[in-house]
Amino acid sequence: MARTEIKNREQVDTLVRTFYGKIRKHQVLGPIFERIIDDWEAHFKILVDFWETQLFLRRKYHGNPIAAHQAVDKEMKYGITSEHFGLWLNLWFETIDELFEGETAYIAKNRAQKMSTMLYIEMFKARPKEI
Repeated sequence: MARTEIKNREQVDTLVRTFYGKIRKHQVLGPIFERIIDDWEAHFKILVDFWETQLFLRRKYHGNPIAAHQAVDKEMKYGITSEHFGLWLNLWFETIDELFEGETAYIAKNRAQKMSTMLYIEMFKARPKEI
């Protein structure tokens, strides 16, 4: 398959579904996501809205990713580590590189890298002090 520029929602959907297909099979990340997400189709819509907002500055996503990640960390008994985010980021980059090229692909990588750092810091700050 020839790599193309990410230009529309359908391509964002392809990116998200391909990426999370890998996540679900991943030895470390898969069990976390499978424990948290019970309706993958609904979650795909949220994620595609999120990434469409990030990549094309279209106001589709109206959620709170910080609160969502803090809730996941709590559900996982505050066991989410920076390594988890690194594994996620590596698979994100790998998937983008397999499917896409160009400026929007670069933006998708850059935004994911910045967000992963911010989300981990916000999760860590929300943890109980006695951990």
